[in-house]
Amino acid sequence: MANIVIVGTLFGDEGKGKIVDLLTQQVDYVVRFQGGNNAGHTVEIGDEQYILHLIPSGILHKDKMCIIGNGVVIDPKCLLDEIKFLESRGMSVGGRLFISDIAHMIFPYHKVLDELREQKKGKKKIGTTKRGIGPAYADKVSRMGIRMIDLLNENIFKEKLSMNLEEKNDLIKNVYNGESLSFNEIFDSYMRYAEQIKPYLAQIPHILHKALIDKKNILFEGAQGTMLDVDFGTYPYVTSSNPTAGGACIGTGFAPSKIDEVVGVTKAYSTRVGEGPFTTEFSGSFADWFRKQGNEYGATTGRPRRCGWFDCVLMKYSVLINQFDYLAMTKLDVMDGLESIKICTVYKYKGEIFDVFQNDLEILKNCEPVYEELPGWQESTKNIRDYNKLPKNALAYIDRITQFLGVPIKIVSVGAKREATIFVD
Repeated sequence: MANIVIVGTLFGDEGKGKIVDLLTQQVDYVVRFQGGNNAGHTVEIGDEQYILHLIPSGILHKDKMCIIGNGVVIDPKCLLDEIKFLESRGMSVGGRLFISDIAHMIFPYHKVLDELREQKKGKKKIGTTKRGIGPAYADKVSRMGIRMIDLLNENIFKEKLSMNLEEKNDLIKNVYNGESLSFNEIFDSYMRYAEQIKPYLAQIPHILHKALIDKKNILFEGAQGTMLDVDFGTYPYVTSSNPTAGGACIGTGFAPSKIDEVVGVTKAYSTRVGEGPFTTEFSGSFADWFRKQGNEYGATTGRPRRCGWFDCVLMKYSVLINQFDYLAMTKLDVMDGLESIKICTVYKYKGEIFDVFQNDLEILKNCEPVYEELPGWQESTKNIRDYNKLPKNALAYIDRITQFLGVPIKIVSVGAKREATIFVD
């Protein structure tokens, strides 16, 4: 039996959806433990592409059970749209999807406030997806949140919504000069959602406990990545939850002592969406070319991703926080054809060398990357399925990263499809 946590190593968009899909074949349950519909996991099966934002990508396997934990903030409309999308593609969801009854919900006022706050910040904006994720988590920790279970009691829901909307409309009107939202419209919409969502609600700790007793295998998947963690990331340019390995327990009610493996997913290079420091970022025409080469556009927002060389300083910090048992490297094929490839080994700031991550934003924004340069490979890796048949320089690149990090790379992805995967023996 193995209970596995899959975590993004840097800024999200590492290709976790594909790795989760691959490892789902070995487990019985797939559990999403944090984030919201600001995440986008893309899986390609044959000629079919599936982009999921809330429901674990394990739902694409017909015999697997899928769970959305209490650590996730849920937009009910997005959830129901996703269920309809899957059913329209022939995927059965009923009886296989369980949603925590104590997960918090996203409301229209969260999305409005998310956008208005970003507008007010101007050049100092964080670069959120404007899906209401941050404001929903803010309500949760300020004990103003509304949970899924509240939908099942009309009087409680009405009372909580009324109290929230009164405060939020005051903010929207008097602080941000926006337009008030209608109580009746929100209330009626969410009451309709309640009837459709009710069959999926469950007490997740009990389900996971029974799975343990029955010796089932459980896979926990996070959204975003370690460097977007609200505590350990490049604050304030972070998400509003904990996408690190520890978040798997908090976001589901699963005991830390029962986790067997932690798997980190990393690209063969670095990317970031939105604002915030990015030491190894490309610039100019090479940045544009590389983005197109890797199709680096957000699955959720379509925003172009910032791309850069592999950053061992950040990665070593991610290894420290998560204690990965092994790594899965994605998008190695994007590097095909480059004459040379760089790896950032340390940062330089005002004559001082840093080989560990710094929490000081002044340093992160203004430091210079110090690179080790390796020869590239001028051949395609897309159709290779045997690790030892990869180009010599590709193997050397992977080996060098492994040496820096002290963590083995056991999976290498050379394309978006399931079959474009190399398992390292």
